[in-house]
Amino acid sequence: MAGAPPLPRPDPLTRPFWEACRRRELVVSRCEACGHAFLPPGPCCPRCWSRRLAWRRASGRGRVWSFAVYRRTYDPALPAPYVVALVELEEGARLVSNLVGCAPEAARVDLPVRVRFDEVGELVLPRFEPAPGEGERP
Repeated sequence: MAGAPPLPRPDPLTRPFWEACRRRELVVSRCEACGHAFLPPGPCCPRCWSRRLAWRRASGRGRVWSFAVYRRTYDPALPAPYVVALVELEEGARLVSNLVGCAPEAARVDLPVRVRFDEVGELVLPRFEPAPGEGERP
């Protein structure tokens, strides 16, 4: 029987991200000094080391930058097959998540995607699905 999947644990750095997900908003950490947007958040900008950071609302749109299809079940709560994708958001930040709403065979690099939010346990997880009109290779 499937239980709860392994879930992230919000901490002081990531709590604003998870609170935004609960509101069905996707946010990215943005450096106010150089404009670099990044995830996961950190105490300083990974590009210029500035500590002038702020959260900015993201569009929720992006493209699959890389992905892996898991064909073996490692946790009963995550039955195979499933797709883990690195999504590059329009704002430039990259986020590891799941590609859902399409067959694993439809996953491809550069696939346009949009965020959707799924309640799992006490968290609301951002996952990505093909943008309307996408998901099937010609």
